Amino acid sequence: MIAGSTPDAQLQEPGHAGGFSGALFWIAVIFSTFQIVTAAFSPLSSSVVRAVHVGFLLLLTFTLHPPLRRGWLGWIMGSLAFAAGLYHWVFEAQLVQRAGELTRADMVVGVLSIVLVFEAARRIMGLALPLICLAFLGYALFGEHLPGALAHRGFGLDQVVSQLGFGTEGLYGTPTYVSSSYIFLFILFGSFLEQAGMITLFTDFALGLFGHAKGGPAKVAVVSSGLMGTINGSGVANVVTTGQFTIPLMKRFGYRASFAGGVEACASMGGQIMPPVMGAVAFIMAETINVPYVEICKAAAIPALLYFLTAFVMVHLEAGRAGLVGLPKEQCPNPWAALRLRWYLILPLAVLVWLLFAGYTPLFSGMVGLALTVVLIFGAGLTPLLGRRVLQLLFWVLIGLAASSFFRFGILAIMLLCAVLGTALWFAKGGRDTLRLALGALADGARHALPVGVACALVGVIIGSLTLTGAATSFAGMVIQLGQDSLLLSLLLTMLVCLVLGMGIPTIPNYIITSSLAAPALLQLGVPLIVSHMFVFYFGIMADLTPPVALAAFAAAPIARESPMKIGLQAMRIAIAGFVVPFMAVYAPALMLQGGTWWDTAYVVVKAVLAILLWGGTAIGYWLVPLAWYERVWAFVAAALLISAVPLTDGIGLLMTAALVLWHVPRARRIAPA
Repeated sequence: MIAGSTPDAQLQEPGHAGGFSGALFWIAVIFSTFQIVTAAFSPLSSSVVRAVHVGFLLLLTFTLHPPLRRGWLGWIMGSLAFAAGLYHWVFEAQLVQRAGELTRADMVVGVLSIVLVFEAARRIMGLALPLICLAFLGYALFGEHLPGALAHRGFGLDQVVSQLGFGTEGLYGTPTYVSSSYIFLFILFGSFLEQAGMITLFTDFALGLFGHAKGGPAKVAVVSSGLMGTINGSGVANVVTTGQFTIPLMKRFGYRASFAGGVEACASMGGQIMPPVMGAVAFIMAETINVPYVEICKAAAIPALLYFLTAFVMVHLEAGRAGLVGLPKEQCPNPWAALRLRWYLILPLAVLVWLLFAGYTPLFSGMVGLALTVVLIFGAGLTPLLGRRVLQLLFWVLIGLAASSFFRFGILAIMLLCAVLGTALWFAKGGRDTLRLALGALADGARHALPVGVACALVGVIIGSLTLTGAATSFAGMVIQLGQDSLLLSLLLTMLVCLVLGMGIPTIPNYIITSSLAAPALLQLGVPLIVSHMFVFYFGIMADLTPPVALAAFAAAPIARESPMKIGLQAMRIAIAGFVVPFMAVYAPALMLQGGTWWDTAYVVVKAVLAILLWGGTAIGYWLVPLAWYERVWAFVAAALLISAVPLTDGIGLLMTAALVLWHVPRARRIAPA
């Protein structure tokens, strides 16, 4: 049995794992198995996989959240949705032959699919996103009646249903393709690592390194959430996992409940921009702009480190201001002992990173990482029977197989070995607990995929409507017209759209909507392609920290036992520099490794670090000692001047920073003895 799995053993039993019971548990396991097999061997066409993927999502959503709390009604609606997905499989050839010419049965299935996706999204995410998508659907159906430039030529119901229900730019468009391939695999990858004890490893490592430092508990939250972000791209999921430990710990050592919740919300949301396993948006972005996923990772790396540096600096300054100390050193675990105990859990992540940077696709890399994690779990369960050395040898042989050019052969070998190991576990003493752990991870992965997958399907309505009517071109033209006078004004408008949309919808639809409208306009204004999309992505994340509807703050509220509004305000305060980094990247793309030399990148990183320290002093009111009001104003102006890549403002900002340091350090020495 893998260390760290015992406390959750009851959750892994069939009937309990992933919040499922009975038949739902096995449907979730079949769903995950279907995704693994189709990703590894591609036995079905992409259109069929997308449709069946959405069918599974809706089946589980309606049975978990039945209408009127009547289980039988949920099963009926879920079964209808799943049957609509199977319709694409059974009649695949006929649908291709009569593309665009819908029969009566096609119309019924298409309308039913659209309605059920809307209802599933409402049940799992609330009204905000369905209402926005409904507005776009209404525009596609009735937009010809609008005045002036807002009107389009008009489209019939059959054209709209064909576009949304059967085309590759509607419910089954690029977001659903990415959800059914990359995203699901990486969600499963994170789920298996969590079940294997990765949370324990990250928490013990962070606690051992920083638990005894000034403000140690909050630094543990930042570091552990950052490490969790490398395997789990879901910010809200990170809040409810690592937050269960870090928020009570921060409160116990003197942090206010609102600040503790804000630290965890801020740090957890950063997981979406932390390579190698970023949030689902990164995979959608890679497909949308047709660049390798590893290029997205490279562009995100420095901003992600700066984001977590911001959170780390903020909690350090808050600890100094409030006089908070860390845990006693003897109560902190040895970080290196924790690493020696569970070092093997890092191997799948290391292999994943190596494969991505070696040029392999995310699909291949995620499949290999997932397969190796399963082997680790099964192997750990069989260690008492086979011995550690035999299993280590098998593991390295499998890495060689999987990383060879014989992709399917390597994956097949790993799957066959998993079957052999699984059979051995069935008969080994204690082995069935490990099998339950693996099944629980499959079910848990399916559960985590529900909100992501349903959102990806529904935002297809927006993409399909924009593509059909050409409305995105009009909005882009307006932004370009504004940008001719001021790029900053266009950036502020784009940021505002992201933040307002993010008050009611998750990061994925927020990115898709805003990138469809604003990112092409920013590109026309000279902003590099990846930078323009990362700008939108970044503020989609910031929206989850921005009141009045901050999803991460709402997730942290019941753990911190504090108002979501107060937590959201603290999270904004902690992440204040995170609102500035995207603007710096636009004016200095070298920050995202888009052009320029290494010297250019180093220069802008130094500027960003100085700006973070200045923003931190401004927001917290503390450096070495409390900052006077005029020092905070001075720090704010200096930080603002460092944003743009203009030599004059850079020079003034750097001089003001040096002057503040030369003033503050002697002042701190004078005050310290008192």
